[in-house]
Amino acid sequence: MERTTVSSGTEWESTVGYSRAVRTGSQVHVAGTTATDENGAVVAPGDPYAQTERALEIVADALAEVGASLEDVVRTRLYVTDVEDWEAIGRAHGEVFGDVRPAATMVEVDRLIDPELVVEIEAVAVVGNE
Repeated sequence: MERTTVSSGTEWESTVGYSRAVRTGSQVHVAGTTATDENGAVVAPGDPYAQTERALEIVADALAEVGASLEDVVRTRLYVTDVEDWEAIGRAHGEVFGDVRPAATMVEVDRLIDPELVVEIEAVAVVGNE
C-alpha cells in the first residue's frame, strides 16, 4: 500500500520520528497539532479559542497536502490543559467543522509540550481511493 507523509518542517520530526500527517489508502492520520506559527512560536498563548482555530488551520493544511479536507474528517481528539475551557474550544471546533460533525473526544491532560499551549488536536480523515 502506498504511504504518503506530510512534513511540518520542524527540527523535531527527525529526532522524535514522526510526520505531521500520514496517508495510507483512504485513511489520513494527522498527528497531535498545536497552535504555532511558521517559526514554531506559540500562537495566542493561553487562548483556548484562538489556539483551537490555529491548530485546525494547520490540520486543514496537512490534509490538503494529501488530497483530503476537513469535510473528510471522521474523528478528532482534543487534549486540553483545562477542561473548564471546553466551551471556547468546542465553539471553535464546531465553527470549523459545521455539519461535518466528526466523532470527537476531549481529554484533560496535565500539560502540553509548552506551558503556553492549552490545546492539542489529532484528526483522522477518510477519503476516496485514487
